[in-house]
Amino acid sequence: MRNQFPKIFLYFLGLILLLNLIQATATQLIFDEAYYWYYAKDLSWGYFDHPPMVAFLIALGQVFFDGELGVRMMSCLLGVGTMSVIWLLVDDPKKREFIPHFFVLLTSMPLLHAYGFLTLPDTPLLFFTALFFLAYRNFLAAPGAGKAVLLGLVMAALMYSKYHAFLVIVFVYLSNPGLIRDRYAWLAVLVSLLAYSPHFLWLYENRFVSVNYHLFERPNRPYEFFDFTLGYFVNLVAIFGLTFYWIYRAALKTRAKDLLTRAMLFVSLGILLFFFLSSFQRRVQTQWIIVICIPMAVLAFRYMLEHEGTRKWIFRMGLVNIAILMFLRIGLVFEPLFPVVYETHGNRTWVQKITSQAGDIPVVFENSYRMAPMFEFYSGNPSFSLNNAWYRENQYSIDSSEARMRHKRVLYVSRFMPGGDISFTMPDSTLFYGLYIDPFKSYRKLRTEITTLPETGAGTRFSFDVRNPYDFEVPLSELKFGLEFLDGYKQIQKVIPVEARPEKDQTLLPPGESIRMDALFPKESVEDAAFVKVVISENGLRWGLNGKRKAIQ
Repeated sequence: MRNQFPKIFLYFLGLILLLNLIQATATQLIFDEAYYWYYAKDLSWGYFDHPPMVAFLIALGQVFFDGELGVRMMSCLLGVGTMSVIWLLVDDPKKREFIPHFFVLLTSMPLLHAYGFLTLPDTPLLFFTALFFLAYRNFLAAPGAGKAVLLGLVMAALMYSKYHAFLVIVFVYLSNPGLIRDRYAWLAVLVSLLAYSPHFLWLYENRFVSVNYHLFERPNRPYEFFDFTLGYFVNLVAIFGLTFYWIYRAALKTRAKDLLTRAMLFVSLGILLFFFLSSFQRRVQTQWIIVICIPMAVLAFRYMLEHEGTRKWIFRMGLVNIAILMFLRIGLVFEPLFPVVYETHGNRTWVQKITSQAGDIPVVFENSYRMAPMFEFYSGNPSFSLNNAWYRENQYSIDSSEARMRHKRVLYVSRFMPGGDISFTMPDSTLFYGLYIDPFKSYRKLRTEITTLPETGAGTRFSFDVRNPYDFEVPLSELKFGLEFLDGYKQIQKVIPVEARPEKDQTLLPPGESIRMDALFPKESVEDAAFVKVVISENGLRWGLNGKRKAIQ
């Protein structure tokens, strides 16, 4: 190890690890971390939004620690692991003379900095991207079955981290067309597919819910240059902070003298181009492009070793970046220092406001897969996100959490109600009300699909199927049906109630079966409606997310 990692390198690494462990312990969770903690309560080969790696890491960390540190322990280890692998990827003996410059470069990158202690899918994505490049370099040096198997396993781990990993793998293979004729490269692909097969099976068993959501079901909105494309370029600056100019310049000045460098350039520029084109269709989030930090860190540090001017500027501006980031990190814990109210502020407080009024009864949050797991993490009480037509599906839509609430007295919490039995405010001053419901009965997993939709629409009859996935009968008397109209961007416009009756005389929806319903298409027109689907309100709850979309002819 001493040959690979000089003593001063290990001192820097240990200091960063210690800092991240302290930060991980002292900082309250952000909402996404609470959501992934909720994943980890029921380990599976897949989840609604992401592959399972983030849940596996949290579950492993909680074997050793409770609370926030248990959620984040593995991220702290992977954070320094990522830095160590990047160091190994730089093949230049001069790097030992500029170890402080190396750490300034890496720790000045805002998201690479943050994912050193926050537990999000991007944390393992960064680590396994770095490890993938290292495995690929070793594979290129001496192709063989053993290295192909290792490369395949790392590829699978990369894909288990986040679906965006597919772009990294594709661009690496595109950078080296000769791999198409390499039997060991095909062995690596086969191993990765075999290792990833449990997730493929999970997707199949869950109706490819993740793929459908990310590719087809996610709502969009009309193109806006300033928010979409200009916003994308703002993200390109934000991902590196004040050092962005010199880092991008280093990448553009680098020539592909070997296959590894060529792969890094392909990944960096390929992902930048891919999401630039995507920005003409939807808003690109900053973390979607974070994976370029790995190859560009290697390319930038190599360039720094050869160009003194760039080295000085990245070091100077990097220190400014670090100073700003450290101030913000302190502000994550001490709220008055942070410029805005952030997700790590006041979570224990608002949770305590609820429990002080409602005790330990289960809490149902309307349209908040963020608040529900945060409440459960800090209170220990069961919670559930009841998703309706104005929201989106999430892990609460497909797991068994609904059953924990059914037929029980619950507190129903929403910011959309005019009043309630209790009230509380969030740290951002948003007012919420809570209403006691006893008993609570929801059937959000009921599915509907329109079978016949007349061309003329208004005033004519149509039919739809209702499928009951539960293992118990559902009384039809507890259900009301409506037609949800959506525009071409899948944004909800309006829900109109419809009178519906079963084609066969029955009052119960049998478990595991479907029935056909007959209804009258409403005469009321909805301007610019492109899609329609049938939604259900059970026992007076707001319309659900039950239907499969059908294009209006």
